[in-house]
Amino acid sequence: MSYSHILVGASSNAARPAVRRIAPSDLVQALARGLDDFAAMPSHAVFLCVVYPLIGLFLIAMTLGHAMLPLAFPIAAGFALVGPFAAIGLYELSRRREAGLDSSSQHAFDVLYSPSLGAIVALGILLMALFLIWLAVAQAIYVAFFGYHAPASIGQFARDVFTTRAGWNLIIVGTGIGFVFAAVVLTVSAVSFPLLLDRDVGAAVALATSIRVVAANPATMALWGLIVAVLLAAGSLPLFLGLPVVMPVLGHATWHLYRRAVEPDPNPHPDYRPRDRGRRYAADFPAALFPTRR
Repeated sequence: MSYSHILVGASSNAARPAVRRIAPSDLVQALARGLDDFAAMPSHAVFLCVVYPLIGLFLIAMTLGHAMLPLAFPIAAGFALVGPFAAIGLYELSRRREAGLDSSSQHAFDVLYSPSLGAIVALGILLMALFLIWLAVAQAIYVAFFGYHAPASIGQFARDVFTTRAGWNLIIVGTGIGFVFAAVVLTVSAVSFPLLLDRDVGAAVALATSIRVVAANPATMALWGLIVAVLLAAGSLPLFLGLPVVMPVLGHATWHLYRRAVEPDPNPHPDYRPRDRGRRYAADFPAALFPTRR
């Protein structure tokens, strides 16, 4: 796949997607549709997202016995930065259900056959880079207030953060900078991943469209960001156990928000499908394992 295709899609001359003005009522409708999708497809949606809290628990457990304990909260909060990419399979299931196609669990991986796969991966790498930058910044903020000395225990760390002036300054500065990161991610990913599943437009067009949606609806999209933050926080509080419900609902709702914020494509491309691999025979082993074998 060429770099130009990843950036601008199948055609550099295609008309850019038209964005709409949306209101808070559209957010309510998107959430309602997302909840409806979750109710219709609960088992595999939970399956797709159960790894999300497990990874969170693993990463935080890794910090408990090390000097990285101050990064436990930034790691947990930073999951919202990669959430739009983590939910890519949920967008695909909502897309298929909306189109009246089979939306069984295996179709969540049909994104691997999307003509926009390169652009999707590129945007996923961008979000992961932002996540890693956020962790580096969070570590620098902690060092600025407490130095390089690691807390001796969880109890001491909690007392340092909540009962000292430096701790409250850490909370205020960290929350403010975290808000900036969250706003950037919301701006570049509000509709970019659903758009790439729906059209072969490339990463640059998807990013520009997402920015235009936020610019055209600043108050509504700010409210959407607040809703996402509150729901993710609520799902994270009981050891991330609520995320297998919150994540699917938000993922499905994001697809429907995209549908309300961007005009439909007047010339939609045919639905992509996995390639027919044909019948395999025992005599083909092990040659059939290699991609050059047709």
